[in-house]
Amino acid sequence: MITVRRALAVGVVVAAAIGLVGCTTGAESEPEDSLDTGATSGVSASGTSPIVFAFVCADGSSERTETYTTYSAVWEDDRTDCTAERITGTEMSSQQRAAVQATDGDATLEELASGCAVRGSGPWVDAVTSAARAHVAAGLLEYCPGHPETDHLRDALAAWRS
Repeated sequence: MITVRRALAVGVVVAAAIGLVGCTTGAESEPEDSLDTGATSGVSASGTSPIVFAFVCADGSSERTETYTTYSAVWEDDRTDCTAERITGTEMSSQQRAAVQATDGDATLEELASGCAVRGSGPWVDAVTSAARAHVAAGLLEYCPGHPETDHLRDALAAWRS
């Protein structure tokens, strides 16, 4: 009887894994896409993992929000008001550390992640008018070089520096 239960349990796990692979085939992959599956494995995790965020964004003029797991999904929906919420991870990646250092204390990792998610607002469209904004701009350029409005931010930072 125990052998039959084990065989059924293995079959269910294999079927679920196949289903998950089918759901993710062709999906856009970004470093932020990893999920914390350690909690369901029954084995305690050791070591460190990079910090990963989800993005909770205002949905128009209502009080509703929408949650995203990739920057590109937020950018596609042209969101201008988002917050980053840590969903997993224990240590900053080297890119995250460099970005926070570039801000010279003027922004946290969560603030940079939130800033990377939005389009059409804040530093992505404004001029750099102070040293603090220059530090944040440098951090954003370091943390999210693939942002669709990077050229404007790079030009604004260069104008401030000149």
